[in-house]
Amino acid sequence: MPLSALVAPAGELSRDEINRYSRHLLIPNVGMIGQRRLKNAKVLVIGAGGLGSPTLLYLAAAGVGTIGIIDFDRVDDSNLQRQVIHGVDTVGELKVDSAKKAIARLNPFVQVDTYSERLERDIAIELFSRYDLIMDGTDNFATRYLVNDACVLANKPYVWGSIFRFEGQASVFWENAPNGLGLNYRDLYPEPPPPEMAPSCSEGGVFGILCASIASIMATEAVKLITGIGEPLLGRLVVYDALDMRYRELPVRRLPNRQPITDLAEDYQLLCGLGLPRGDTADAVPGISVTELKNRMDQNEMPVLIDVREPTEWDIVHIPGAILMARSPAAAQTLRQRYGADANLVIVCKSGRRSAEVTAELLNLGMRNVRNLEGGVLAWVKDIDPSLPSY
Repeated sequence: MPLSALVAPAGELSRDEINRYSRHLLIPNVGMIGQRRLKNAKVLVIGAGGLGSPTLLYLAAAGVGTIGIIDFDRVDDSNLQRQVIHGVDTVGELKVDSAKKAIARLNPFVQVDTYSERLERDIAIELFSRYDLIMDGTDNFATRYLVNDACVLANKPYVWGSIFRFEGQASVFWENAPNGLGLNYRDLYPEPPPPEMAPSCSEGGVFGILCASIASIMATEAVKLITGIGEPLLGRLVVYDALDMRYRELPVRRLPNRQPITDLAEDYQLLCGLGLPRGDTADAVPGISVTELKNRMDQNEMPVLIDVREPTEWDIVHIPGAILMARSPAAAQTLRQRYGADANLVIVCKSGRRSAEVTAELLNLGMRNVRNLEGGVLAWVKDIDPSLPSY
């Protein structure tokens, strides 16, 4: 069902704006009024990464008058395979600053507001209240649930997208949509999946061009909502398989007897099983630094170094002498059986998070001489052998 336009029209367009947006103005569904609605719109994009990058470019090109960007991260070489708003010349810069410069080059009529901080529960509702529409292209469930709940409490619609390897998804959520059409993300995912079933793109990889495919859907939905044209994706989930070049559409229905959202959760990381309350699993297990590990290796006191990453990660880079055993539900039990309860093990992954969880599992099995490699392979590359590639 079509929805009313989300944003009222701005004042008259200037001659330069008419020249710029003339191809929109020729479309009867958009026209002058629709373009003026876009000019008056305020859209917050959460994350200037894989999905945020093309979304930002298309929203800016379309003439959205005010775009907010929140992202605490900096541009890294590994981003450039898919985060097309950034470039070699902005590696090391805050992503929000890099994105703002790119938008300024593309469309000087757009005002860009930047927030170089992590989205947290104490700022989410107030921040969202400043905008007409929220765009969520984040890559972890903890932030997705925070965005959803804050949008419900701030009474804001939002466009959501997700990508992993060759598959992407997109939909629209709006708890208080008119005509009883209200839905939120918890109708699609009532409970977060176990962490081991939901790796991020930095762990599992993503086909770079897929980002543009899903982001174009997200930007399209944003323009439709702002201008009140077409049939929005509210109540529908689009699933795209890039390998098969196939789109599927699934219905999303309001769950019966679901609990209303009346406040934000205290800890969304804990909600999604990603850590201890107000802490991190890596801080709760015994650790060893890469420097100490290197010293032990040099003194021929090498522990058994178990790498629990995926084989594709191992192929990119690994620590000399390590043994690959990809993480699985049975990995800890297999290690105990193979090496014995008293074995001197150091568990390693990319950054220390997954290995910390495996270390905790080994401790629970009674192994006391196991440690987590702090910072993982990335720390080894940074502090011990910078000649190795990173990812």
